[in-house]
Amino acid sequence: MEKVLDTQEGNGCVAETELVIFKSSPIHRFGGFAKIEIEKGARILQYVGEKISKSESLRRCEENNEYIFTLNEKDDLDGNVEWNPARFINHSCAPNSDAELEDGHIWIVASRDIKAGEEITFNYGFDLQDYREYSCCCGAPNCVGFIVAEEFFEHIRKQRSR
Repeated sequence: MEKVLDTQEGNGCVAETELVIFKSSPIHRFGGFAKIEIEKGARILQYVGEKISKSESLRRCEENNEYIFTLNEKDDLDGNVEWNPARFINHSCAPNSDAELEDGHIWIVASRDIKAGEEITFNYGFDLQDYREYSCCCGAPNCVGFIVAEEFFEHIRKQRSR
């Protein structure tokens, strides 16, 4: 697990790891920004949290918890914990990283080279259920205006053109 180096909010910094500083973001409240250049394929940090059952996951999702990842058929991971700075990484319709499940662990991995100072983002992969409740403010040229998986972009664009 990535060691959090600083959790002082007085200077606008929420947390800091070896590769990422978390601070105010133009996308949404806080975000993670590369402290140094990060090469494509590099593990940026681990998304950690509480391992929970599917039934508990459903209960928490019904309470609008947006930090839950699927681990396997019986378990999920709730990243809505204080010790998970990765929960501050924002969604983008043109992300520079992916969330990858590897051996029961979720890693944020660079999908392209990331410049120092650039905000680290990934696509949250939301489905179309209640998508209008999740506006996207990523500012990407291909932004569809909602936080949905890329496979739904064309559907959203067709809905908007009607």
